[in-house]
Parts: sequence; structure tokens; C-alpha cells
Amino acid sequence: MPTAVTEAITTLAEAEQLLSLSRSEDASLFTEWQQSLPGLSPTEQSALDGLHCRYLYQRSEGHLLEGIVTLLLASPLLTVAGFYDPPFKVRAEVPITLVINDGEETLRGRIDVLVLKKHLWVVVLESKKTPLSAWSALPQTLAYLAADPTCPSFGLLTNGDDIIFVKLASGQYALSRVFSPLVAKQDLYTTLQVLKRLATVVGESA
Repeated sequence: MPTAVTEAITTLAEAEQLLSLSRSEDASLFTEWQQSLPGLSPTEQSALDGLHCRYLYQRSEGHLLEGIVTLLLASPLLTVAGFYDPPFKVRAEVPITLVINDGEETLRGRIDVLVLKKHLWVVVLESKKTPLSAWSALPQTLAYLAADPTCPSFGLLTNGDDIIFVKLASGQYALSRVFSPLVAKQDLYTTLQVLKRLATVVGESA
């Protein structure tokens, strides 16, 4: 019987062991979140300003559930970044299967939101309730990215308050710094710049 990803992989140590992954501290592995970031147009900045105001307004009433975080933050970000437009395709609740332990065990799970270009996984959004750290989504996100080991994959983890990017390539993963749009609106601007940069990277590799 297949095992659920969320049951088999609950910690980062389990993800690294079961998936044969290691974290890289080499800055050259994940330069896409720092270098050659595109500028933002006045229209994009205005859209982010509105997004930021709405999020702060709703967040002021208390913690937000996963679906609300996706609705208020994740989905609008993907919209402004152009991931809902050609050549990208959007799939939600996408099932994934991982075979581990030399074929002796099968893991299955579902990705919250998956943006695709052809067969390339671009962004995985694991929205968590705001009381939980965004880091809590990292073990499962690595499992989802590992389901397609043929090319570098990028993920975005968020609980709404914090945003973290992850890159997986050749059995190694690297992380960006933590962006905190709840604290600094500029971090929301930079998040969009990183997403636009990743869209360019994907286009170049297609």
C-alpha cells in the first residue's frame, strides 16, 4: 500500500534520508533569487500595494487559514508574475508518486498549486496556516520537487507572513533568505522580482 508523503516525511532529516538529498551552502547553486532580478513596472507595484493592504487588513483580524493565504497572497502573486498566462499552465491538487528504498516503498501526495511549462515544474506553493512556520512546509515540498528529478525545480513556501524560495538540482537543495512582506512591503516587491526571474530561467531552459 502506498504511504502518504505527509506521513512518511514529517521532518527535514527524513526528507534528506529518504530522498537522498543534501542541503548546499554554496551560493552559486541558487543565484536566481539574488542576481539579474528584473525591475517592476508602476502597474506591478500598484498591484502589489493593493495586495499588501488587503493582506494586512485581513491579517489584523487574526491568523489566516491555508485557503485564505492562497487567495490573498499566493494566487495574486502568480497572477502579477504572469504564471497564469501563456506559455504557463496551472494545475491544482496535482497527485505525485515517489518510489523510494530501491523500489520497496511508494509515496503519494498532492501539491497545493503547481505551475507548469510543458513538463517542467516551476513553482510549488505549500501554503500553511499563519500560526505555523513556513519552514514546516519544506520537507513535503522537497518531496514534491524530487518527483521530477530530470531538471532543476523551484518552490515557493509561504504561510502568508513569510516567504521562502527553494531550488532542487542534482540531489542538492538550496534556500533563499526569508522574505517577510508582513513586516516590509519591499520584501513583497522582491518576491515578485524573484518569480519573474524564475519565469525567465524556465523559458531559457525549455
